Amino acid sequence: MNAAALPRLHPLGEAALVCELPPPATLAQQQQIWALAAEAVQWHGVSEVLPGMNNLSLLFDPEQIDGVELEMQVLSAWPQLAAATVEGRRIEIPVVYGGEWGPDLADVAAHTGLTPADVVRRHCEGDYVVYLLGFLPGFAFMGGLAPELATPRRAAPRVAVPTGSVGIGGEQTGIYPMVSPGGWNLIGRTSVPLFDPGADAPTLLRPGDHVRFVAERVEL
Repeated sequence: MNAAALPRLHPLGEAALVCELPPPATLAQQQQIWALAAEAVQWHGVSEVLPGMNNLSLLFDPEQIDGVELEMQVLSAWPQLAAATVEGRRIEIPVVYGGEWGPDLADVAAHTGLTPADVVRRHCEGDYVVYLLGFLPGFAFMGGLAPELATPRRAAPRVAVPTGSVGIGGEQTGIYPMVSPGGWNLIGRTSVPLFDPGADAPTLLRPGDHVRFVAERVEL
C-alpha cells in the first residue's frame, strides 16, 4: 500500500480519533476499514471502534494512551493490514416497485434517462454489500448501486417515510427499517422486517452481507 492511500487522521474531541479515506467508498476500502477496526480494538487504551462509510472512529482513554501516539500506531499498522474478509450472508429482499409503494420511481427514471421498467431491472441486477448500519437501527448503507441509477436526494425531505421503503440517495440504495423523516427517492417497498428490538439478532442485515432485490410486483 502506498503512502497516498494512508488514512487522514484528525481528533474528535480529547478522547476520539477519526481515520478517513478519500472518496469514493469502495468495497476494497471498506474492507481495509474493517481490518483496522479488528486490529485497533485490541490496542491498549482503545475502548471502542466505530466503523463508518470510508472512515473509522477510535474511542480511547487519554490517561492510557496519548492521541498523537495513537495516530502513530494507526499509520504504522495501516500498511501491514490485510483486508478483512467478512463472510457475509446472501439475502434476498422482495420489493413492490412503483405506484404508492414507490412514488419517486418516475422521478428517478426522468433523472437517469431510463424508463421506470429499466430502473427496476437494473436495481434488481445489483449485488449490494452492506458497508455499515447507521442513521436508524437496522438501516444498512450499501455499496453496489449501478452508477447510472445515482440520483440526488429530494430537495424537500419527507416528514414520514413508511417502514420498508426502498430508496436511492445519491450513489447509494437502502431500506428504511421504520417510519422516519428522509430525503431519499422512494422506488419501492418491502414487507420484510429490518429491525426487531425483541429478537436475539435485532437487525436483519449485518456488515458484509450481500443483498439482492427481487421485484415481487411492479406498478408503472
